Amino acid sequence: MQKRANYCEEMSSYFKRNSKIRELTSHSAKVHSVAWNCDGRRLASGSFDKTVSIYSLDRDRLNKELTFRGHSDSVDQLCWHPKHTEHIATASGDKTVRIWDVRANKSVATITTKGENINICWSPDGQTIAVGNKDDLVTFIDFRSHKARSDEQFKFEVNEISWNKQGNLFFLTSGQGAINILSYPDLKLQYVLQAHPANCICIEFDPKDKYFATGSADALVSLWDAQELVCVRTLSRLDWPVRTLSFSHDGKLLASASEDLLIDIAECETGEKVAEVPCESPTFTCAWHPKKYLLAFACDDKDKYDRDRDAGTIKVFGFPSDP
Repeated sequence: MQKRANYCEEMSSYFKRNSKIRELTSHSAKVHSVAWNCDGRRLASGSFDKTVSIYSLDRDRLNKELTFRGHSDSVDQLCWHPKHTEHIATASGDKTVRIWDVRANKSVATITTKGENINICWSPDGQTIAVGNKDDLVTFIDFRSHKARSDEQFKFEVNEISWNKQGNLFFLTSGQGAINILSYPDLKLQYVLQAHPANCICIEFDPKDKYFATGSADALVSLWDAQELVCVRTLSRLDWPVRTLSFSHDGKLLASASEDLLIDIAECETGEKVAEVPCESPTFTCAWHPKKYLLAFACDDKDKYDRDRDAGTIKVFGFPSDP
């Protein structure tokens, strides 16, 4: 217990010394999704303005590197290949998934799907991309052939999708507050965990495969044992529906965000608050760096010169504070 208390104090002190937020406005509308690539050298953001921006991290500075254009509707979610640093997949309301190559600076594949896409994730082995649409249909795409391999229609509201770290189970959060767990690749229902009394919105697995977390419309974050599939603790510091979750690279910290004007950073072993990131508006996406205590996020900000216009800003918390 003393070690845990010391860890919380140590991390609280760390974030007091490293609380600077750097920001870049590189979109003309709201940012829906942010994600780091697997080596942490690049950050990507997808926006309502139909574009994807790529940034490079240089020590304590973030630089805009390039912009991908090609989608004809909002880019709602994106994810990097889990093993290759150059490939990124994007889900759009234009009924396509695009795969981009940062090194070649272009789209290398466009896969037409059956609906307006809102969720996307990559399997841990990098061979399959799963994309979910507004009609609760999940399409599984083969990365090598760039072709849809199968579709699975669900009879409940599908909010977010994810594989576990072994890749043998596929998880879906539902509008009924449940976590539906299917075997993969045969997609047979294995478990239904009643996680929340309200809409279960988001799900995230920690890099060490010890926990997964879910966020709900009841404003609660539930932390689960990834092997035993039991809830080990609940975090209740937010007042609004939990929209986004992210684990730190070591699996020890969990960031959760909502329409509250802060991002809560908790220590996973105890659930205690380690730090909070101040926000001026609701936060709907966040992502920890894969090697450092740097948290990228995007808020529903307005342009400071034109309050009727979304700002399109990405932010990164955790840089050394000014002396």
